[in-house]
Amino acid sequence: MSAGRQTEGRRPARWWSKQADGRLLCELCPRACTLRPGQQGFCVVREAGPDGMTLNSYGRSSGFCLDPIEKKPLNHFLPGTSVLSFGTVGCNLGCQFCQNWDISKVREQERLLDHAAPEQIARYAAYHGARSVACTYNDPVIFAEYAMDVAEACRQRGLASVAVSAGYISPTARAEFFDSFDAANIDLKGFSETFYRQYSLAALHPVLDTLGHIAHGGKTWLEITTLLIPGLNDSDSELQQMTAWIERNLGREIPLHFTAFHPDFKMRDFPPTPLATLRRARRIAIDQGLRFVYTGNVSDFEGDATCCPQCASTVIQRDRYRILSYRILDGACNSCGCKIPGRFENKAGDWGARRLPVLIGS
Repeated sequence: MSAGRQTEGRRPARWWSKQADGRLLCELCPRACTLRPGQQGFCVVREAGPDGMTLNSYGRSSGFCLDPIEKKPLNHFLPGTSVLSFGTVGCNLGCQFCQNWDISKVREQERLLDHAAPEQIARYAAYHGARSVACTYNDPVIFAEYAMDVAEACRQRGLASVAVSAGYISPTARAEFFDSFDAANIDLKGFSETFYRQYSLAALHPVLDTLGHIAHGGKTWLEITTLLIPGLNDSDSELQQMTAWIERNLGREIPLHFTAFHPDFKMRDFPPTPLATLRRARRIAIDQGLRFVYTGNVSDFEGDATCCPQCASTVIQRDRYRILSYRILDGACNSCGCKIPGRFENKAGDWGARRLPVLIGS
């Protein structure tokens, strides 16, 4: 790649400070990488320079695609509509089970093929009829400046913005970043510090702090996803502790998605998650009082449905990413009038399960 192309993606970074020894401390996430000029952080895209920290992936993407919003997964946010999804490269976690490792674990910038300013992304999303734009595929926390500018460009065009993230962010940046988005899905990897340390090279408590901020901040719609890996984070006791914590600290109405693991990256010798495990986890969560619990990455008619917590009627029936029936009016159950938490319109979108790659920029 030419020097011109390398410079094209650089922007001054926020959330850093200079140390007494001349090194730069990145204050964006709990890793707190301390870097000498020319060194990159764990995430790959943040680099120390002679004049400060830079983000090297601004305006550059590993690709764009129109997806169903349910794929993020978000079941209570503009159901049935399409979302323009994009990501960059790198990650600030080191998950051995990463399902997008070909993007998140790339150690150089050559994977960034598309160049698009935030305004271009918003314009293309509107042109293609998407109702929202999602920063996803790899964690938008590491390209926060770019992601936040995209969210603002979407707001200027009347589009919604979505962050799909592991929630591993510092208290310094947390509120400003997540409050920029209309919705977020946070990937809660498990519910033990041991699991996070051994399998994600990270820590649990900052993620719990992020969940608490989003749930009680009042600005950003929150849903949670946990990828269940057989024998690692799917025990009854861990699931009971996790769902009890969610009910107690975040509320009963936070949608929770249990999704199926498939062997990938450094965990190809682990078996895929059985449907029975997802259904067991869903039952545990419901027994703990959670009202909206879903199963994902599988075909499960019951686990796809949104049911009214008051009269138990099915208000949204899905077949994975397709809406089969929709019985919500003015954000409430058609049968009994009970409010369903989320962002709903009186008519569901009809995007279906399509996945359409989109070329933006050059």
